[in-house]
Amino acid sequence: NNQSGKVPVKNIERELICPICKELFTHPLILPCQHSVCHKCIRELLMLNHDDSFDAGSECSLPGSPRSRVPSPSMERLDRLVRSGGGSVTPRITTIPCPGCQHDIDLGERGISMLFRNFTLENIVERYRQAARAAVAIMCNVCKPPQVQEATKSCMDCKASFCNECFKLNHPWGTPKAQHEYVGPTTNFRPKVLMCPEHEMEKVNMYCEVCKRPVCHLCKLGGAHANHKVTSMSSAYKILKEKLAKSIHYLISKEDQVKAQITGLESLINQTEENGQLAERRANEHFERLFETLQERKTEMLRSIEQSRSRRLDQLKGQVEEYQGMLENSGLVGYAQEVLKETDQSCFVQTAKQLHVRIQKATESLRTFHPAADPCFDEFVLETSREETLLKEMCFGGVPDPPLIDLSSSRVYNEANIHWRLSEDSLPTDHHVLEYRRQGDGDDGSTWRSTERVYGPSTSVSGLEPDCLYSFRVRSSRNSMFSPYSPEVTFHTPPAPAFGFLFNDKCGFSTERLILNKRRDTVESVAGMGFLLAADRVQTGSYLGLDYIIGDTGISQGRHFWAFRVEPYSFLIKVGVASDTKLVEWFHNPRDTSSPRYDHDSGHDSGSEDTCYELSQPFTLLTLGMGKVFIPKASSSSSVCSVSAAGDHGSRILPMPQRMGICLDYDACRVYFYDADSMRCLYERQVDCSGTMYPAFGLMGSGKVQLEDFSTAKRLTF
Repeated sequence: NNQSGKVPVKNIERELICPICKELFTHPLILPCQHSVCHKCIRELLMLNHDDSFDAGSECSLPGSPRSRVPSPSMERLDRLVRSGGGSVTPRITTIPCPGCQHDIDLGERGISMLFRNFTLENIVERYRQAARAAVAIMCNVCKPPQVQEATKSCMDCKASFCNECFKLNHPWGTPKAQHEYVGPTTNFRPKVLMCPEHEMEKVNMYCEVCKRPVCHLCKLGGAHANHKVTSMSSAYKILKEKLAKSIHYLISKEDQVKAQITGLESLINQTEENGQLAERRANEHFERLFETLQERKTEMLRSIEQSRSRRLDQLKGQVEEYQGMLENSGLVGYAQEVLKETDQSCFVQTAKQLHVRIQKATESLRTFHPAADPCFDEFVLETSREETLLKEMCFGGVPDPPLIDLSSSRVYNEANIHWRLSEDSLPTDHHVLEYRRQGDGDDGSTWRSTERVYGPSTSVSGLEPDCLYSFRVRSSRNSMFSPYSPEVTFHTPPAPAFGFLFNDKCGFSTERLILNKRRDTVESVAGMGFLLAADRVQTGSYLGLDYIIGDTGISQGRHFWAFRVEPYSFLIKVGVASDTKLVEWFHNPRDTSSPRYDHDSGHDSGSEDTCYELSQPFTLLTLGMGKVFIPKASSSSSVCSVSAAGDHGSRILPMPQRMGICLDYDACRVYFYDADSMRCLYERQVDCSGTMYPAFGLMGSGKVQLEDFSTAKRLTF
């Protein structure tokens, strides 16, 4: 036990190590979070490994700098640094994570010029260095070789070390130098006065209790600390010194408690080692028993195969010997030929009767030849897939249950956004790994591709090919032990890349009857004042008009796909594409009413289509309403994709999918309508792709359309 309460300098090395370079601090700077970092280390962090630096060539970068700060750079220099960092609008080089507490530290445009040097820490490091190299003397900086003497004093004003004689010569009595401050031999020279980093020529003489840092009188008068509570430096010194002394005294008084806790931790280390070895031995024993069981079953089953093989070979070889006897030069035929030579009738009859039975039997076996044994060993084929699955899923009791992929939240376009739900296991998992493969790449298991570790319940996979089936599965890890895989789920990618757009509230948008949300990815039709004002026309049999809205981005080439949701309660909603060349004329000549009977894609059985009216339309649309999809009659320019949609009226009405998808092939002049969940094509038709084509929607009565996230995600980030 240290009676003096002092800790030897050599025992505090861990407190003097920079958290970045892992070496003794060199000119440490104090971060706003009160952690210290080497000047060179924080400069490298700020400059993102650029050769250029905020404070390159500044006086603070010199070991003997008398200043406590680094001069701020000019704005031109800052702009140049930002441009060299990639042209980002916001200079990323001003924000770093503190290596001590991991909190983000924003140093502003002036960078490390706002930071104090930690002179106290510098002095402690220097004392540590001197203690570590006590045998190495500090030499006089004035003596001329080869008669260089060992230094006995270091002058803080001259920033040099002197032997006794040289010190007297350089600090004669009666001169200003005689008043210089000197200490014992050292290589660490610090300024007498700490200067304010905000105001270069001002000394710090107060302490801000809000920001917990020294400030000067200008900071208090009109600077960043104008409204903060400050105290005198002497008062802050006294208070903090008392607090620190009390804290140190408390720690020293608890030395026995700390030692007991260290002993407890060492005991836990030993227990961990022993228990780990015990668990390893037990696991080995279980595997040895499994190996023994497998070996026993292997021996028994191989013995069964061997016995069956031997029995069959004996039977077949016996049959071969029997048939060998039928040959001319074999025993049976030769014996029969000798019997035929017998001239005594009674003797012949006595012998020939039995011989004839044998010959007849051999003849019959020739007519009905059948092998004595089956060479096929199909009944001995071993099916081990179930056992292999069980072995792969074999795990410790602490292994997490497999997660489940959430089909309702997952979406797959050109990239997949897969979500999963964790099991109700209360223990947290370390990470997850998502695996995926394209169906048709083979089923040998080697085609599965894995993502990086995922620490949340979802991840994205990019680079998926269009119009393909992809399988996904996920598993969790806890303490380096993986759960079994989740059940595989399959998604069909769209037939074309996802097209991103938002609703356009400028082109023909009806502010009276249509409502857009702030994100412009949802449009809703409401029966408001306009509906009430049209009540007289409704009574006379006229129809309400469709309110149209288009996307804010157009298509002039290639294949594109977008998806959306239509609320099931929607009365009548049309979805498809519109041509900009016809939209101008259309909106210059608005129509109050549009009878569904004459809307060529309305889905109503209107008999013959009005060809002239169809050609004048800017829209190519499919009708949805009240939870149904109305498939138009097939014409020369259209075809019904759905296997359930035939020519009769009833089969042209399909249940409305949860998500609808549209694919426009601009170059082929065709538009396709899909069930976006199964990627089943419901209907396709030819379309006049003149000019630029836009996603288009028409709403009548109450209804709501919401674009899918993948159609809007990239747009909403800007």
